Formats: sequence, structure tokens, C-alpha cells
Amino acid sequence: MLQKTRALRRASAAASARAAVTARRPMTILGVTAATLVGITLSVGLASTPAAGAVNAAASAAVPRTVVGAEPLAQIGEEARVTLVEAKSAVLAAEDLGDAVVASGLDVGGSTTVDTAALEEDIDKLAEREVMPVLLMDILADETASETARVVSGTEDLQQALTAAQEKKAAEDAARIAAEKAAAAEKAAADLAAANTVEGAKATARQLMSSQYGWGADQFSCLESLWTKESGWNYQAYNADGGATGIPQALPGSKMAAAGADWQTSAATQVAWGLGYISSAYGSPCSAWSHSQAMNWY
Repeated sequence: MLQKTRALRRASAAASARAAVTARRPMTILGVTAATLVGITLSVGLASTPAAGAVNAAASAAVPRTVVGAEPLAQIGEEARVTLVEAKSAVLAAEDLGDAVVASGLDVGGSTTVDTAALEEDIDKLAEREVMPVLLMDILADETASETARVVSGTEDLQQALTAAQEKKAAEDAARIAAEKAAAAEKAAADLAAANTVEGAKATARQLMSSQYGWGADQFSCLESLWTKESGWNYQAYNADGGATGIPQALPGSKMAAAGADWQTSAATQVAWGLGYISSAYGSPCSAWSHSQAMNWY
């Protein structure tokens, strides 16, 4: 996109420079025409008055060469060449931008391209400038410069429309992403709230017992009795006497950080840690329940 913008700026600046030059061209052409007429007049005068002598003939011959010399004609030719380069650059910038608009798939509120057909025709004609009369070349160069300015202006307008469409899409995307994040956060909060209920904690326990340990309904029955005795399946339970915390009554509660940093606010994390503790210390929930019944702790 940066390359396209630079090409567009070059074409625009060149078109402005071209306009400044062509503003002076009528005087140049007038000088060329006047000089030609002077040369013709002098030549006719010399032919009718041979007594004027060789010196006057040399002077009359020098006037056309001085006023209508190679420099003014070369200047017109060079300006035509520059105009052709500018025109080609403007067409290229317009085409590249049109491709970018189409590729973006954005609604730019109008045409997705800049019409360069007339300018391309002028380019084809001006490419033959070396074999055309200088005055015709000059007129065609002016027409090409004018058409170039139109294409450059249209390209600038389309670029502004594309930029506005891109900014609008970026804002819409940002709003959509923010809304999705908010919805996800809301769902996560709702899921956490549901999981933190007694029934939610028990459902989590059933799922983890089956998927990670292969324990069935009989083992869950023991676990249900054990943790009902310990905490009533309340993830906020806290024993002020000893400091035991949460559903499994971990002592200290910070042990449960091994299962997740959210151990203080998540029943699921507490359940996961409690099942791991029971598995490693007692082998099964029923063994842990038997120990609790015998010793009043597990």
C-alpha cells in the first residue's frame, strides 16, 4: 500500500509541475510561430532586394535559428515525454488501487475502480510523438496532462474511500471481539457460579472420578458421605479451629494451589485436588471414608 501511495503522490506532483510548465507554453508556441514568420519575411525581403548584401542575408538566416532553434522544440519534446511517464504512473497507481479495493471486499460506497480508458488512449497516441508535428504533439500532451490530473484525483478519492472503509471495518472488528470476550467472560462466570453450588461440585466430582480414576457410583457414595461430613460440599468452608479449608478441608488450604491458582474461588479446583489426595493417601474414597469413620479425620 505504501508503494501505491508513493506512486500516487509522484503522479500528482508531476501533474502539478506539468500544469505549471504548460501555462507558459502558449508564449513559447507564439514565439516559435512569430519567429517562423519573421524568417519568412526576411527571406522574402532579401529575395526582392539583392542589393542588401551578404551581411544582411547572414543576419536574416540567423534569426530563425536563434528563436526557432533546437532548444524550444527539444523542450516541448521533453515535456511530452515527461507527461507520458506521468500518465503511465497514474494508470498504474489507479489499477493497483482498484485491485486492492476488490481484494479487500469492502464497501467503498461507489465504484471500486478509476476509469483510465481515455488516459490509456492518450498514452497510446503520445507514444507516437516522435513522428507527429510538434504543434500536434504539444496539444496532445496538454490533453494527456489534463486526463492524468483527472485520474490522479479519482485515485485519491478512491484511496480515501478505501481508507474510511478499512477504518470502519477495524472499528467493527474491535467491537465484535470485545463483545465476544465479554460474552465469554459472562459465560465463564455463570459456569463458575454453577460449578460452585453443591450440586455443581458433586457433578464435577462424578465426572472426574469416572474419567481420571475409573471410580463408579459406589465410590461416589462414599465420597459424598465423606465431604458432606467435612464441609457440606461448600467451597467456602473454613474450620476456624485448625484452618482446614474448602470442600476437602485441606490443611492448609494453600495446598490446593497445586491443582490451580483459583483454588480459593473454584469448587472444581478443590474437588480435583481432593480426589488426587484421596487417591494417593487412601487409594479410594471408600477407604478414606472408612478411615474418617474410625478416626474422625482423613
